[in-house]
Amino acid sequence: MNPLGGQPKVVVICGPTASGKTAAALDLAKEFSGEVINADSMQIYRYMDIGTAKPTSDERARIPHHLIDIVDPDESFDAARFSKMAHAVIATLPARGVVPFVVGGTGLYIKSLLQGLFQAEPTNHEIRNRLKEEAAIQGADFLHKRLSQCDPESAQRIHPHDTYRLIRSLETYEVTGIRISKYHREHRFKDKPFKVFKMGLDMNREVLYDRINQRVDAMFEAGFVDEVKGLLERGYPPDLKSMQAIGYRHVVDYIQGRLSQDEALRTLKRDTRRYAKRQLTWFKADSEIVWIEPDRIKDIRHLIESFLRNHVP
Repeated sequence: MNPLGGQPKVVVICGPTASGKTAAALDLAKEFSGEVINADSMQIYRYMDIGTAKPTSDERARIPHHLIDIVDPDESFDAARFSKMAHAVIATLPARGVVPFVVGGTGLYIKSLLQGLFQAEPTNHEIRNRLKEEAAIQGADFLHKRLSQCDPESAQRIHPHDTYRLIRSLETYEVTGIRISKYHREHRFKDKPFKVFKMGLDMNREVLYDRINQRVDAMFEAGFVDEVKGLLERGYPPDLKSMQAIGYRHVVDYIQGRLSQDEALRTLKRDTRRYAKRQLTWFKADSEIVWIEPDRIKDIRHLIESFLRNHVP
């Protein structure tokens, strides 16, 4: 059966780090003749395997994976480039009857692929700097009250302490006279190249945090410190964007004597838990995601099958 008739269909598996996305992807891709398109912003880098929880060579041998190990740690890479490359991969799959499974926890990568990247009018540095000064003097709440007057829809969506988004929203309004919520609303319906089924993996928060703690311990036992030493020996400096990622900066601090091993482990676990919380906040804002616990993946198979057979899940 070729499940992909007409507009390409894409299954997205997302969720926080350590929630079981790789295992779910391997299971479901095997059942539905799929291949995996990586949507993790760290697994794109070569030589960075342990700290990124990259699928093993055995796992990649079981199911073909795309967009893993595609750039060196000192190469620039962003969501726009990811989107372009992922589109190119997905375009080759329908003819072979292959279902694309987009798998990862980088919400911006997934959004850029499925919706494109929102581009407002050019920024105005004078207005932005003034708004930053007002935020510093008056506080973020002051900006939030102002946004409530000119763009109540955005103000309702943005946390009163989210200074970055408040400034961006007010700047867009002052530069263009158009509410940023209007830009978002119009953009949402443009250029949707795929039919998409989104599933998110979630679990009890304490269970997730315990899995994160265990994963960090396992990374150190698997040679994470040696991996980072190898990167430094290859000439990749600690101030690279890739080397500043969670895990890598912690191990660099340990190697260079700024942290003990115990402190590196403690802060890495803490920062990974915080990162998982931010990921959940991002994905929970998407009402299209069907949430499932990792150990109940079998309960969602019929929804994916229905989606691929052109029925509404």
